Amino acid sequence: MRLTKYEHACFTLEKDGKLLVVDPGAFTTDFGSPENVVAIVVTHEHPDHFRPDKLKAIIAKNPGAIIISHEGITKQINDLPTHTVSVNDIFTIGPFSLEFFGGQHEIIHQSYPRIANLGIMINDTVYYPGDSFVKPNKHVNVLALPVTAPWLKISEAIDFCIEVKADLVFPTHDAIASEFGKSLPDRMLPSFVENYGGKYQRLAEPVEI
Repeated sequence: MRLTKYEHACFTLEKDGKLLVVDPGAFTTDFGSPENVVAIVVTHEHPDHFRPDKLKAIIAKNPGAIIISHEGITKQINDLPTHTVSVNDIFTIGPFSLEFFGGQHEIIHQSYPRIANLGIMINDTVYYPGDSFVKPNKHVNVLALPVTAPWLKISEAIDFCIEVKADLVFPTHDAIASEFGKSLPDRMLPSFVENYGGKYQRLAEPVEI
């Protein structure tokens, strides 16, 4: 598979000429409307992950594609093709097998109601927890690790990373950070990943996994 990281929380996986898109939200300004998309996964309803106009643009170019998410998302976009999933579901679309974990967004503040959030494992290879630190309780080859957020401390990201023990870790969810701010996790995390035998890498270019 070919993994391409975009701004903030968005990334794509390409296999057999087909494309899976994850979380093309409002903070992702470098992602357009590619062809050969079979599905778009949305982890939760915050606008940095869920932007209906972007979904419409992708579907317009890929009318056979579907949007995959929990009911809180799919009921908001009944004018687009959707498939509703829940925690522990496994769903196959094109060359991609998707398994879903978690259920809730991390706590931002006790005064904020928690919303639904899904972690996703793709082809038993790439794991992305959305806005959470829910573990998949299975081996992870590639981990998309949130490193900057109102709900996040770097100590939590480090602990999650150590617990998951992915072979390759790349940072995500960081459009709210300056270039200097992005350099902080890039300096702090590699040693923890290397200690258990993994590799930390910021993905400036697509990689084969």
